[in-house]
Amino acid sequence: MTKVALRGLASRKLRAFTTWLAIFLGVALVAGTYVLTDTINHSFDQIFSESLKGTDVAITAKTDIQQDDTGQPAFPATLLDRVRKVDGVADATGSIFSLGRFVDKDGDPIGNHFAPNFISSTQPKRFESLNYVEGSPPKNASEASLDTQTADRGNLGVGDTLNIAGEEKVTRYRITGLTKLGDASFGGAGIAQLTLPEAQRIANKKGKFDQISVAASSGVSPPELRRRIARVVPPTVQVETGQQSAKRQSTDIADQLKFLKIILLVFAGVSLFVGAFLIFNTFSITVAQRTREFGLLRTLGASRGQVLGSVVLEATVLAVLGSALGLAGGVGLAKGINALFKSFGIDLPNTGTVLLGRTIIVALVVGMVVTLVAALAPALRATRVTPMAALQDAEQSGVRRHGRVVTAVALLVILIGFLLSGIGVFGNLESSGSAAALIGLGAVAVLLGTSLFSPWLVRPIASVAGRPIEALFGITGRLARENTIRKPGRTAVTAAALMIGLALVVFVSVFAAGISKSVSAAVDRNFQGDLILQNIDGFSTIPAKSVADAEKVPGVETGSALSFASAKIAAPISGDVRVSGADPRTVTAVLDLDFKKGSESDLRALKDGEAIVDDAWANTNNLGVGDTLAVRTPLERIARYRVVGTVKDNADLLGNLLVNTDSLRRDYARTAPSLALFKVRPGANVDRVQKLMTGIIEKRYPTVDVLNQQELKDNQEQQVNQLVGLVYALLSLSLIVAVFGIVNTLALSIHERTRELGMLRAVGMSRRQVRRMIRYESVITALIGAVLGMVLGVIFAALLTVPLADEGFELAYPIGTLIIVLIAAALVGVLAAIGPARRAARLDVLRALAYE
Repeated sequence: MTKVALRGLASRKLRAFTTWLAIFLGVALVAGTYVLTDTINHSFDQIFSESLKGTDVAITAKTDIQQDDTGQPAFPATLLDRVRKVDGVADATGSIFSLGRFVDKDGDPIGNHFAPNFISSTQPKRFESLNYVEGSPPKNASEASLDTQTADRGNLGVGDTLNIAGEEKVTRYRITGLTKLGDASFGGAGIAQLTLPEAQRIANKKGKFDQISVAASSGVSPPELRRRIARVVPPTVQVETGQQSAKRQSTDIADQLKFLKIILLVFAGVSLFVGAFLIFNTFSITVAQRTREFGLLRTLGASRGQVLGSVVLEATVLAVLGSALGLAGGVGLAKGINALFKSFGIDLPNTGTVLLGRTIIVALVVGMVVTLVAALAPALRATRVTPMAALQDAEQSGVRRHGRVVTAVALLVILIGFLLSGIGVFGNLESSGSAAALIGLGAVAVLLGTSLFSPWLVRPIASVAGRPIEALFGITGRLARENTIRKPGRTAVTAAALMIGLALVVFVSVFAAGISKSVSAAVDRNFQGDLILQNIDGFSTIPAKSVADAEKVPGVETGSALSFASAKIAAPISGDVRVSGADPRTVTAVLDLDFKKGSESDLRALKDGEAIVDDAWANTNNLGVGDTLAVRTPLERIARYRVVGTVKDNADLLGNLLVNTDSLRRDYARTAPSLALFKVRPGANVDRVQKLMTGIIEKRYPTVDVLNQQELKDNQEQQVNQLVGLVYALLSLSLIVAVFGIVNTLALSIHERTRELGMLRAVGMSRRQVRRMIRYESVITALIGAVLGMVLGVIFAALLTVPLADEGFELAYPIGTLIIVLIAAALVGVLAAIGPARRAARLDVLRALAYE
């Protein structure tokens, strides 16, 4: 039976190749995900280990509340004197490591907007982690060094000028040296080194440090010195050994990047799910084609177990080859995914290639399990072939008649899927991970149930999709439509593979259109201001002085800045919260807030210890006016607020609660605004004021954009479209598998219909008509998958957006995009049919008529 299985593979090379390809692509994406994320994590391990190699003890601010746009808060520099007096300290120094932005002479960023630039201070030799490959460290406030990667990107060298924008006006520095951090790669990030006083000035951290590095005296171990220092420092800072600090920072980064692994594995799962349909369909058809062969084997004495073993062996061989080569391909695919991220401005550190044993095991197991599970049902069907089948001329039906039991199961699975998704969306689960898992499981169940039920849908959808083709192309189009519905089970399984990928494409398209529409509507509804200042990357802070300078522009009536921070609720509820700060005296002039409880007068009178909260968040947590909240801030302080009003935050601009600017500056260390809104004087020309403001701001603060309302909406839409483009690129693998599924089905269908095609040619059908007929079959099959995918994608988008309605989310249907999806599906059908159509047209008429 082993020879039978191997000969079966050798005699059906196209089927073997397409099945192998489905396994290969799915496994490659799984392996590539692990290789990429493990490599990134290893790169960060190198970065942190190298940067702390000369440090025995590290002192940093103590907080588990991460501020994505500013990092950990700084602490008073006076702590350094206290540390130096501790017995066992040989040396100690303070340093700055803060976010900034490097720009060229025209004010354009060096590198992409999303890659961080860091401002670092010089340190004594024993603590310095940067190696100077050329030149020397800066010695005064007008000099700087730069890492070699950023220098290459900006075509800069020693003696050239580097412009750095921090919390102050952009400053020019002469480059005195080029640096590297061991063999570590920063990805798209960059580091400029300044003298300590200058780094403190430009980062707006005068009299503060981001870290104190300590060296131990001879005979004193780092753990012992850490314990001694911990006794004399305040609880607002954490004291760690250098190794502990490096490990913690690496762990924090790995935790923050878990979402990347999860997202990529989801796309890998989609590709494997689609591949499973291809494998199932291929084995189902070929088992049906080999009915007489299996019957003959049974006649010669083969048992049911041996027949089962033969089919399973074929699947195993393909699984082993697909998984092994998929694992190897995953290493290359990891580099491809990294290049894809770079093209979208996401350039993460990537040093070498890390292939762990876990990756090898997972990739091989996943490939084997998916293949064998998908091939099991067809293999069991092969065991039901009786010896009498050897005497029959007809082959088995490619897919068994769709019975009532299967239909009932399909409807039950669909119902369970929607219930799971509903619980995930509406269940108010505390864990967002649990909610996402339920929604995902529900979506898989709905897709699987729809696939089981889809044979009932093939005929009506094929009729709708095929009638125009029949009307345009006559008998050729009619034959194509009738061939599509001849075996609805086979057509349904083939279309289901495409349906899954397109359902996700449509879901993302509809959801993205809703986001764009919601943001646009919220801007129109809530923004009374005419102009907006924001960072060019769309999320980082802007210098506080830029707001003051913009307010002085002729024609500006009022300006108001908003700042954002992260915190944790300490009582009476728990969880993470987003806090915004605004000047109560000016914010109502530029924002029109929809108060549910309280009024604008409460906002204008907002004092320390008072907050206005988001209405939907308040209702979820049973909060009302007069209640008190205890909030733990990034400075590890407990700030208490009394709720004085609630607003419907349509733009999600204010986060969960709004406090005054003084509170945010004092308790959260937020000195830089996140954005600022400006209202021009009545009668003033907005375009002229914007032009004047842009001229001033771009020269002094090149990291700040001056936008009007329409430009703000366009900017948000562009960011959404970039994300959608990335999702489309990651979904492309599953769509490639689906295309090969159509190719495989057409090729096997042509094999089944060899004699029929010969008869059509004998009665006068031309080669061109044969090619057209096969092509139209492919188009109709692809359109069936597209229609089903479109319906499911729209349903999922509508379901997921219902709970977001209270946040101002408005569902939108991008009709143009949906039409493009249908057209693209038809083109996929045309492309998939090229090979099979040519093969069908080249059939020899006499041999085809004699074929059995």
